[in-house]
Amino acid sequence: MSQRKSYAVGTGLFIVLGFAALAYLATQTTSVVNSHQGASYSVDAEFANVGQLKDRAPVKVAGVRVGQVQSITLVPGKDVADVKLSIDKKFNQIPTDSTAVIYTSGLLGDQYVGLQFGSGKQYLADGAHLVLTKSTQPLEEMLGKFFGAGGTADAIGGSYKVTAHFTNVGTLTVGAPVKMAGVAIGSVSDVKADPTKLDATVTMAINNRYNQIPDDSAAAIFTSGLIGSQYVAIQPGGSPNSLKEGDQFVLTQSAVQLEDLIGKFLVNGSPSGSSNAGGNGSGSSNQPAGKH
Repeated sequence: MSQRKSYAVGTGLFIVLGFAALAYLATQTTSVVNSHQGASYSVDAEFANVGQLKDRAPVKVAGVRVGQVQSITLVPGKDVADVKLSIDKKFNQIPTDSTAVIYTSGLLGDQYVGLQFGSGKQYLADGAHLVLTKSTQPLEEMLGKFFGAGGTADAIGGSYKVTAHFTNVGTLTVGAPVKMAGVAIGSVSDVKADPTKLDATVTMAINNRYNQIPDDSAAAIFTSGLIGSQYVAIQPGGSPNSLKEGDQFVLTQSAVQLEDLIGKFLVNGSPSGSSNAGGNGSGSSNQPAGKH
């Protein structure tokens, strides 16, 4: 009888401890732990997709909590969510050109808003609006990033479209990032064949924030890493005039085929290969005409 009683006590204690552990985990993974205290100021940001972001979710900078989500509403007449953030007043030196990104804690954790500092000299104040945002990403986009596709901030503030013609786009696809100096400033909105010029026309949507790109800039198709996805890189020119809606890149560089790279390596990779190519007249020579 005493043995049965000890089993019952042990089982009961185990159940109580289990419920206590569940209660603790609930407060750590839900908004109970994110209750706001102290003075704060409010800023808002618009996202194309908030995923499972909830009210009172934390707002973090470099992993440190600086505030919480105050409210999430749908912008009237738009498929855009307006998220109001409540930032603790002691964190009053956040640049106005910072980017608000929706992250997920761990693999299956709750979502929160992370702020990536910009380089501006002015700081966010009460009622400010964060122009640069990055929404939560579906699994397909996350897999694309894993293979080197990269991503770009949502152009909630609008974008303008420019085009470029390439003789070969490789594996460039719609949604691929458009980068300048390695920073994503837009995305590819359309890729189609031109039946007249017999090449490919690539349409790019560039964030309105980047409206000072010289109109003599060049567009090139590069690959992320060795076997990553391809993207469009813009190499700025020196013209005083800027690209605008409907403009076209005059200077372009198409995607390089693997066969071309191997061919260049075989021809130019060794001194003997280079000299033979020049001697046989099958390659270009750097010597002036008439000299041997």
